[in-house]
Amino acid sequence: MARGGSRNRSGPQADPNSGRSDLRGLSFTDLPSEGYAGKPPAWPFPKGSTRERAVWRKVWTYPQAAQWIREPWRWETIAMWVRRKVLAEIPEATAADVTALHRLADQIGLTPAGLRENGWQIAADEVTSKRAEKPVQPSKSAPARRLRAVSDGGS
Repeated sequence: MARGGSRNRSGPQADPNSGRSDLRGLSFTDLPSEGYAGKPPAWPFPKGSTRERAVWRKVWTYPQAAQWIREPWRWETIAMWVRRKVLAEIPEATAADVTALHRLADQIGLTPAGLRENGWQIAADEVTSKRAEKPVQPSKSAPARRLRAVSDGGS
């Protein structure tokens, strides 16, 4: 068994916004929050069910796909995640099936921990959030008077 040294998931995850990360030169790759708009690669296995191919197309719209497309060596792992996801959808799925699904999700960056392990972060979409904000319209009516002068001296 290995001794000493840092290990994956040993201790707290690195924080890209901390001063220590700045000193170490740690920076995360921003993934587009709107997802990947390119064409997904071909299914890497000889056979695949209709459901597997549908999930394969869907997963290639996720923000992580913008990085996956640059890393063809990951495509079989992504396909294995798809296969496990489809298997986990059936009632006969075991706890081991779901555990394997979660571990693969970490490896390909589909979980928050997996994003950090891969050095990725989903960029904040500031344009969409600004567009969604509705400007406050000033009231057209005259303001209601709340305090009135007392005519009988105030007592």
